[in-house]
Amino acid sequence: MTDLYYYAVPAILAVVAVALHSRGKKRHHTASAEVLNEALEAGLTDPPSLHPVVDLSICMGSGACVRACPEKALGIINHKGVLINPAHCIGHGACATACPVGAIKLVFGTERRGIDIPYIQSNFETNVPGIYIAGELGGMGLVRKAAEQGRQAMESIAKNRDDGDQLDVVIVGAGPAGLSATLGAMENKLRFVTIEQEDSLGGTVYHYPRNKIVMTRPVVLPLVGKVKLGEISKEALLDFWQGIVDSVGMPIRFSERVEKVTATERGFVVKTDRGEHRSRSVLLAIGRRGTPRKLGVAGEEMSKVVYRLIDPEQYRGQKVLIVGGGDSAIEAAVAIAEEAGSTVTLSYRGDAFGRVKQKNRQRLAEAEQKGQLTVLLGSNVSLIEARHVHLDQSGQKITLANDGVIVCAGGVLPTPMLKEMGIRVETKFGTQ
Repeated sequence: MTDLYYYAVPAILAVVAVALHSRGKKRHHTASAEVLNEALEAGLTDPPSLHPVVDLSICMGSGACVRACPEKALGIINHKGVLINPAHCIGHGACATACPVGAIKLVFGTERRGIDIPYIQSNFETNVPGIYIAGELGGMGLVRKAAEQGRQAMESIAKNRDDGDQLDVVIVGAGPAGLSATLGAMENKLRFVTIEQEDSLGGTVYHYPRNKIVMTRPVVLPLVGKVKLGEISKEALLDFWQGIVDSVGMPIRFSERVEKVTATERGFVVKTDRGEHRSRSVLLAIGRRGTPRKLGVAGEEMSKVVYRLIDPEQYRGQKVLIVGGGDSAIEAAVAIAEEAGSTVTLSYRGDAFGRVKQKNRQRLAEAEQKGQLTVLLGSNVSLIEARHVHLDQSGQKITLANDGVIVCAGGVLPTPMLKEMGIRVETKFGTQ
């Protein structure tokens, strides 16, 4: 009897443990399948940039990739790794490193939807000698990798300086890549200017939603040294960068937009909306969103028209028009609608919202049911005035009292500008 008890108890415990483990895996598989179905229903199946592709013939379903993904973009379904939330993937690459059997490769684009990526050499120089690209424009949107590329690109540029009377480099963009490159230019005592089309630093990070958590690994910054940030909020990260700008006296020309880059015998002429800069080289450290897409209507130049929502509180008690049909437009509309005394109208030219997250659909529907905002589908803005906006909805003229307009119509990719410079742009369809 004692022997039976001695062998039976461990066996029973083992069976219970296996049953609990199987139940837990099944629960995780079900949750992953639900997330994937939501993405499919919303049409959010195309990753924005670099992303993992799992070789199912190799994948053993260990879940290491899932645990390593900071954006929760991966899940396990039917004992295999699956990209369940493609729109959330930021190309971190930790999943590929964590995979114990090498079943994951990182690619740009999909077989159905290609992504334009400029040709860049290992020293970050394009096919046009003297023009360099670092950061998100080259496909690397991560803060750490963008900052590293900015530093490395500037090291390459510093090796080819000359003693002429022109600048060594014009740095375009004040996001992580541009800021790191500027520190590198200062450390190498280069003659440079850094220009930024926005009125603030941070680049793409500046456009993140309020309090978004950013995950970044240790990075080495010129003049600063090794920086360990880990998980940090958008606001804290911007404060960190501003602190560096202030401490080193970093010169940045804000609200200056590049209009054209023309090659010369000795380098380039960078024409902006504020003048010209002659330089031996140019570093493009800009985002992929490019210039905000505008409506092209009279009155759009007014100061009350903006192309991003920074803080919903600034619209408290105001009458606001949001234009757009994507997640950013819906999120802006719902956020402002929650502010006391606000009156919000969401205008979208389409007959239905297509590629948006299911949760945003639900939040919009709830706000509309509560009378917190009004949705005008099939509508277009025709005129913006100081105190009113005019819309056309299927032939019906609508005039609304208005204090502010937020246009969330995406950005115009800089691909035409790159091609005009002679930079080769390759369309990636699920390739590295």
